[in-house]
Amino acid sequence: MRLYGYWRSSATWRVRIALAHKNLPYEYVAVDLRKDGGEQNKPAFRAKNPMGRIPVLELDLDGERRLVAESMAILEMLEERWPRPPLLPRDAFLRARARQLAMLVVSGVQPLQNTGVQLYIENELHLDATPWIRHWVTNGLAAVETLVKETAGTFAIGDEPTFARFVIDLAAYPTLVRIDEACAKLPAFEAAHARNMPDAETR
Repeated sequence: MRLYGYWRSSATWRVRIALAHKNLPYEYVAVDLRKDGGEQNKPAFRAKNPMGRIPVLELDLDGERRLVAESMAILEMLEERWPRPPLLPRDAFLRARARQLAMLVVSGVQPLQNTGVQLYIENELHLDATPWIRHWVTNGLAAVETLVKETAGTFAIGDEPTFARFVIDLAAYPTLVRIDEACAKLPAFEAAHARNMPDAETR
């Protein structure tokens, strides 16, 4: 397997965690999102994902080389193909809740505050992006904090890690902070940490 990503991309990060959790070896290929207007915008990468987004997982499936993009699609495929150890609970409601929490972040918060949006607001609209980002992140995290209180054990859904993992250090969200601390202690999360990626910047 080959994972195309960027060291501090949260979307790539969640796939690294899933691969480590399932003990699946892979080659990491860094895609610099800032170099020369972004390597993700070059024709070679667009051939892998026409949307020009990371992560992209390249792997052999049933004897054919395949490319899968979008972190949640990748996680679902990994779960179907390599179900142990699981990333989703057995209970149908809890599986749905894990997906709900993950999608709330992936589609309800992340697209509204990512680097491309920030740059557009600042460079094209000539506005300060900070209030925009603060608004959407605060609203999203407040919703997640409320929802996880219903299902949280050690992690967001009971006592096993699932899709619903968060990288948060905000004191206003104590349940999420506690879950983040529990996740950080797991070997898969440490192995997938941004600081351990070959393209990580040291500052």
